[in-house]
Amino acid sequence: MGLYVGLMTGTSLDGIDAALVEIEEANTGPNVTMLDFVTLPFSEEERETIMKASSVDTSDVQLICSLNFHLGEKLAEAVEIICKKNGIPAEKLTAIGSHGQTIYHQPQPTGNYRASTLQIGEPAVIAYRSNATVVANFRVMDMAAGGQGAPLVPYTEWKLFRDQHKNRLLQNIGGIANVTVLPARANLHEILAFDTGPGNMIIDELCKRFFCLPFDGGGELAAQGKVDEGVLDYCLQDSYFKQKPPKSTGRELFGTSYVNQLVATFTDLSAYDWLATMTKFTAITIADSYKRFIFPNWHVDEIIIGGGGSYNLTLLRMLAEELKGSCQIRTQEELGYSSEAKEAVAFALLAHETLQGRASNIPSATGAKECVILGTITYPPRMN
Repeated sequence: MGLYVGLMTGTSLDGIDAALVEIEEANTGPNVTMLDFVTLPFSEEERETIMKASSVDTSDVQLICSLNFHLGEKLAEAVEIICKKNGIPAEKLTAIGSHGQTIYHQPQPTGNYRASTLQIGEPAVIAYRSNATVVANFRVMDMAAGGQGAPLVPYTEWKLFRDQHKNRLLQNIGGIANVTVLPARANLHEILAFDTGPGNMIIDELCKRFFCLPFDGGGELAAQGKVDEGVLDYCLQDSYFKQKPPKSTGRELFGTSYVNQLVATFTDLSAYDWLATMTKFTAITIADSYKRFIFPNWHVDEIIIGGGGSYNLTLLRMLAEELKGSCQIRTQEELGYSSEAKEAVAFALLAHETLQGRASNIPSATGAKECVILGTITYPPRMN
């Protein structure tokens, strides 16, 4: 039995999620129990710095170099907070699994640029501060094997959520939305997973722009607006939605530049109408992905929603309307899991699998040529 901390910093840039997880090896695979969960928020200055470092127009190598170490310190702080809260010395952890902050993700070659991805948050800093082993850089080995380095969570969803009788969809709605298809009694080669498109990213950007709020709590602001069909139709023409899986996307396509272009092109919408329209956009692109790539091949019994978007009641209502009762929609909380903690728990489990020498990518989801062991291991300066 081992104790792990999983760390996740996502495209929403709200902060660092840290999950304290107990993992026990069993004949059927690892048994995973989440013991605690905390979020260490980013300051507004930190969010702006990450945004600047993530933009090809405003970034520079000195900024990224410095931010890599700053985020390492911040990630170590999140470990310290959750360990101290639970009375556990960090050096007693089996390992820390750190996703890091994605600065740029380019799943396909573009011009002279190679397919590549970059997550920062220096693991050596985390290992030194915590005196614990750190597993990080999970995405790069999958890309070295010809994959897109995303999505990686499907492996952990297969471990935790597969059912003997039900065909399930695991829909995560973070900054980006992604879906995992788990057929009943699925083996690894039967799993399909891909990014459906934007999740909360555009909604959050509009909330900051028009209301000086980080997100639309419960979808209450969007509920006061009216969907603009012209803007909606325009957004749905993006070629990403017709692209067949495996596929992944991120802030590079649906980030601040995307919102700037939209707001400059369509000037007649109220702030509430913008939120209603782009919440509908997220709902439609999720449902459309099912209709294009999933429903023709699988009967789906239930959809399990996780991530911050699971708390947006307007988004869930719009998604249910698009699916017209074709299958049951549930949240992770209904199954006894935390929507907020899902990805942090996932990277704790991925760290465990790496230390066990087990491959944890799914080639049918990422496009990799083969299953590979993910992550780089950084040992602490003083081995216990």
